[in-house]
Amino acid sequence: MSNAALRTGDGPGATEDERTGPTPGPEAGAGGAGTAAFEARLRTIARERYHDRHPFNVAMHEGRLTPDQLRRWVLNRFHYQRHIPIKDALVLAKFDTREHRRAWLRRVRDHDGRAEGEGGIENWLRLGEAVGLDRDLLLSGDDVLPGVRLAVEGYVNFCRLGSPLEAVAASLTELSAPGIMLTRIDAFERHYRWIDPAGLTYFRNREREGRRDSGEALDLVLSWATTAADQDRAAAALSFKCDVLWSLLDAVAHADTADPATGPDRIRWRP
Repeated sequence: MSNAALRTGDGPGATEDERTGPTPGPEAGAGGAGTAAFEARLRTIARERYHDRHPFNVAMHEGRLTPDQLRRWVLNRFHYQRHIPIKDALVLAKFDTREHRRAWLRRVRDHDGRAEGEGGIENWLRLGEAVGLDRDLLLSGDDVLPGVRLAVEGYVNFCRLGSPLEAVAASLTELSAPGIMLTRIDAFERHYRWIDPAGLTYFRNREREGRRDSGEALDLVLSWATTAADQDRAAAALSFKCDVLWSLLDAVAHADTADPATGPDRIRWRP
């Protein structure tokens, strides 16, 4: 597979538009914006549409969530977390160079760990335990909300079926991740002191990892998307990912309106 095919998804099933490879160089052709303008466009999407502005996240960071609401978020967000390495493995399989595969493989290792008891998924399980949830419940997925399942499945399938450019561009929500991690650490330490600080390791690690990962992904997208069509596809992919994260929080927030006898607030937790 050629470099142009890697960027645009060229192959037996590609559309005619997808077979038109980007023109190399710092300035975009075919009416595309230059690199600086395109980067500014991506950063604006990541800043203005990121889920840190969602009312549920705002309430979390202001200390207004109840313990049950916080547990519900931890449980449902875990369904997203556990699918990140699956998504990244699908992205990895699209790359035709060893260098790109080696770099992206680190993301899988960051979440799955190199050995038992390591990695971001393990750290999220420990967060769950810190808020009073059994890890067996988290791993079972039994109490995950339907809307969360749909959002996560949509994102994984987007990365499965989309072009390498689109799959990588969708990850650029990480441009805003370091900021929300710092905000979240501060909020948990100030407002939710009943949570063991050891449970915040995931947030502490992702602040650093997010800066590294977003920088690498941004470099790839800027180098691949050199036509107006490529840039539009990349921007749309990033917007879609913002919608995924927003929809996930919508599902968690709206669960408050469920029937109290059967609804999601009856999450099984250990006192």
